[in-house]
Amino acid sequence: MKNYQVGIIGATGMVGQRFALLLVDHPYFRVAVLAASPNSAGKPYREAVGSRWAMNAPMPENLADMTVLDAAADMERIASQVDFVFCAVDMPKAEIVALEQAYAKLECPVISNNSAHRYFDDVPMIIPELNPEHAEVITSQRKRLGTKRGFVAVKSNCSIQSYVPALHPLRDFGIKRILACTYQAISGAGKTFERWPEMVDNLIPFIGGEEKKSELEPLKIWGRVIDGKIVDADDISVTTQCLRVPVSDGHTAAVFVEFENKPSMEEIKSRWEKFSGKPQEYDLPTAPKQFIRYFEEDDRPQAKLDRELEGGMAVTVGRLREDSQYDYKFVCLSHNTLRGAAGGGVLMAELLCRDGWI
Repeated sequence: MKNYQVGIIGATGMVGQRFALLLVDHPYFRVAVLAASPNSAGKPYREAVGSRWAMNAPMPENLADMTVLDAAADMERIASQVDFVFCAVDMPKAEIVALEQAYAKLECPVISNNSAHRYFDDVPMIIPELNPEHAEVITSQRKRLGTKRGFVAVKSNCSIQSYVPALHPLRDFGIKRILACTYQAISGAGKTFERWPEMVDNLIPFIGGEEKKSELEPLKIWGRVIDGKIVDADDISVTTQCLRVPVSDGHTAAVFVEFENKPSMEEIKSRWEKFSGKPQEYDLPTAPKQFIRYFEEDDRPQAKLDRELEGGMAVTVGRLREDSQYDYKFVCLSHNTLRGAAGGGVLMAELLCRDGWI
């Protein structure tokens, strides 16, 4: 694969910081531009981030002295210097839509971590192992935007990536109903315990907008491309509750599922063990070798022990058992800022580059 010059839009935030770490030694992608809000523009990256560096690893030295550009005011300059951008900004949704489409219209593809474009039916929302075929709608989107090269592609909400991958290999058994309760780490809100001391020894039973996302987005992931548009799946019912818990990283989900044709526990575990997708077929740099791993131990997966499995890009599952109301119940875990956010974005970019969309 060729080498690509890339930009990080929203580089000072937590997901932007994670992008910076993931890309520092990437074999295909080289960070050429860092951009953020006007408050950060004109400053070296280390100064723009200051005390807000939230990663366990230090800031990459090759980026620390790079001057941060203004994501909006310097848009044309940025687009001229890169092959595509990763976008993870903290702005109102309407402004994000305008920003990302403006980059696309400058013929600069956008790999977005934001939710603003997720419900556009010609914008692919890709979990690379699950629905890579949704990239087909880029052709329709380019017609709408009037571009030859530019487009927007988004990754899904971080919490659904803990459990939707575990359900995906079971779809041909006829999934009818899903109930999922997610227990979401504070990094999902862009916080650390130092910056959010109220979360120590606490649980908040509400995350704004999260339940709607968690109930709608799986239907788009499982939808079909018809006449250049993604049509949501209409044969599955999903209901969720989302709670914020005092965990630094790692979203856990308790999942209940009912099937039309109930598989055996052995069939389910076999599907999980064998499941892989295009990222594994292509041996992409960020792809986990074993995408879904099942733990037989009663007390696994645990966020502290298992969130970093396969570089934080695996989904771990445990406690599969029959249920009195649904057919089965189980517990899932994924790293929310790696598989769920920046890592999922990098893997999607690798896939789109490999398949010739970028």
